Amino acid sequence: MEELNKLSYTIIGCVYKVHSALGPGLLESTYEVSLEHELLKAGLTVERQKPLPVIYDGIKMDAGYRIDLLVNEQVILELKAVDDIAPIYKAQLMTYLKLSGLKMGLLLNFNVQDMKKGINRIVM
Repeated sequence: MEELNKLSYTIIGCVYKVHSALGPGLLESTYEVSLEHELLKAGLTVERQKPLPVIYDGIKMDAGYRIDLLVNEQVILELKAVDDIAPIYKAQLMTYLKLSGLKMGLLLNFNVQDMKKGINRIVM
């Protein structure tokens, strides 16, 4: 868990850099590519729009789910640019964690004045 905590600290530092440079009000896709760039600069591995299959009845199905950013094959980043984080967004990230077998995810809403209010850390 200590390794995940250190990784999330590094990720959040990158999130603050992106938000500080761009501010709120842009499209989610803009934050996604910018954050990917910042994470890569920090020496992390990043997969963007990674397919997340669903296993049902022993069959692997591509149901169209995509992880916004997967960092170091350990932390899922779900990005939003919305007025408020609805409970369904947290449920979505928890489902992604369950489907992937990963333990940590960050739900990031860039449409805030203070990025601290836009970070939701979920550990399962």
